Amino acid sequence: MAQYEDLTIDQGTDVQVQLELVDANGAAKNLANHTVAAKLKKSYNSDSADTHTFTTAISDNTINLALTNTQTDLLKAGRYVYDVEISFVDSDSNTIIERVLEGNIHVTPSVTR
Repeated sequence: MAQYEDLTIDQGTDVQVQLELVDANGAAKNLANHTVAAKLKKSYNSDSADTHTFTTAISDNTINLALTNTQTDLLKAGRYVYDVEISFVDSDSNTIIERVLEGNIHVTPSVTR
């Protein structure tokens, strides 16, 4: 089950989020051979035209998510939903997908544009 966390983004700014995952014992989760994907939408049922994709990377078992100021400037102020998923291929060649984080994003409006 994914962790739940609400975030706030200031419209028109660069956004960077770092996630450090731990296993059930509290040790850093090994993210070797994993990929990550993260998106935000106005609602769960929004079409693809209203979907915004985070730039993602994994470095030293840390997940990095980013949106540029150009991307956040395009977001209308208000509430969005988001999630973050990691995936890997197991020894039986099955792709395993795990949602690790989800929640709401509140985009605050910008005056200086």
